[in-house]
Amino acid sequence: MIRFSDVSVRYPTGTLGLDSIDLEIPDGQFVVVVGLSGAGKSTLVRTINGLVPVTSGTLEVGDRTVSGASKRALRKLRAEVGMIFQSFNLVTRTSVMNNVLLGRLHATSTLRSLVGAWKASDTELAFEALERVGIVDKAYVRASQLSGGQQQRVAIARVLAQQPQVILADEPVASLDPPTANQVMRDLQRINRELGITTVVNLHFLDLARTYGQRIIGMRAGKVVFDGTADQADDAVFEQIYGRSLTAADVLPGDEAPPVSTAGEGQVP
Repeated sequence: MIRFSDVSVRYPTGTLGLDSIDLEIPDGQFVVVVGLSGAGKSTLVRTINGLVPVTSGTLEVGDRTVSGASKRALRKLRAEVGMIFQSFNLVTRTSVMNNVLLGRLHATSTLRSLVGAWKASDTELAFEALERVGIVDKAYVRASQLSGGQQQRVAIARVLAQQPQVILADEPVASLDPPTANQVMRDLQRINRELGITTVVNLHFLDLARTYGQRIIGMRAGKVVFDGTADQADDAVFEQIYGRSLTAADVLPGDEAPPVSTAGEGQVP
């Protein structure tokens, strides 16, 4: 269980990132968080593993209290909470396998990791993770040679090798084309269903939120303005979240339109 109890985040600049959030995410749920840039969705996701510190209130992940946790406690938490980023965060000069094995650093001695003397069990976990995202054949390819979609699936495999209890994905498909974005979201959804890992995904794309979100949380100005199922998230709900209708004609100059990706069929790179 992830539990936010009256959680607020105020940045040093004075900007309010989260405003008195009360929220519970049960174990094994697949949650999609949506909202405009600056609405608080990235802040919400990044508080869960302590990347963004809580200013007030209490945040708990399982039996761990994140708010006010020491650096040592946060290191232990992050071993249990995997993070997937928009920019993949791979070491592109080395192989896919080496990147996935980085997910085992928390369970490996510094000496072993420095000399690359990984345990056979770690290597086996890495192969299983790559197989789960369908790119085991790329294990010994240099990461820089992969497409963006393939690199993001390596990032997912790295998180799986970590054997986390929670997966956080902060805009994981923002830089991907629609067919590849759908493939990555299908991978995350399948992993959630097969392994029961609680998954929280921050998205801009409304159609992907509806398609893959078991539960959708809508953020606006640091507050939760919608919390319900994908079936309940109709156009009127998204208008409430974004503060306007979804047509391009209603977007003010310089404002950000809530993107709707073009879901399509095609070969995933």
